[in-house]
Amino acid sequence: MALFRGMWSVLKALGRTGVEMCAGCGGRIPSSISLVCIPKCFSSMGSYPKKPMSSYLRFSTEQLPKFKAKHPDAKLSELVRKIAALWRELPEAKKKVYEADFKAEWKAYKEAVSKYKEQLTPSQLMGMEKEARQRRLKKKALVKRRELILLGKPKRPRSAYNIYVSESFQEAKDDSAQGKLKLVNEAWKNLSPEEKQAYIQLAKDDRIRYDNEMKSWEEQMAEVGRSDLIRRSVKRSGDISEH
Repeated sequence: MALFRGMWSVLKALGRTGVEMCAGCGGRIPSSISLVCIPKCFSSMGSYPKKPMSSYLRFSTEQLPKFKAKHPDAKLSELVRKIAALWRELPEAKKKVYEADFKAEWKAYKEAVSKYKEQLTPSQLMGMEKEARQRRLKKKALVKRRELILLGKPKRPRSAYNIYVSESFQEAKDDSAQGKLKLVNEAWKNLSPEEKQAYIQLAKDDRIRYDNEMKSWEEQMAEVGRSDLIRRSVKRSGDISEH
């Protein structure tokens, strides 16, 4: 969660807004200072305390505008890599300053959470905890997916069928999406083996693209200390070099 909130600050530096990221929250009110969506019944009490960013993400957020100005056409993933390289070269004394700031803010955050909960009645506290339990798994998956997008994880390879659907869907003569998909599915079944082979080859090529991009991306994640995002099979084979 701390990582994603840090990348939220990165997005803000690029001009994105909290409203855009929280689109689809429905009955929840997007907090202006974090990605935590507070239930409406608690909104009058103020925003739930925001978790502090990690040392590296604080540094990254500070550096992003500078790198963006120097490299306006670079992708976010490229900027992250450049910032990671600068972080690795940063003297330990300067890194400790960021770490000290994080520890101090983490202590303040825990105190703020306690004070926030003290404002709630027992029934409100129970309601908040119940809702938090119900949202936890869904929110965790959403945060993970958005985090990987922000970190530039390569798109998974498409199957031959998916490639065919993407090419043929809009041309299908039906008004509804369901009807279009049905027509495309029937057309796929009627393709000759030779016709399907062309899409099978495209899928193989896309798999090669994915493998190459994933190798580079996982090396980058190892550099910034995110070995938790590296595939287990890669860890076992030792393909990711130590940094």
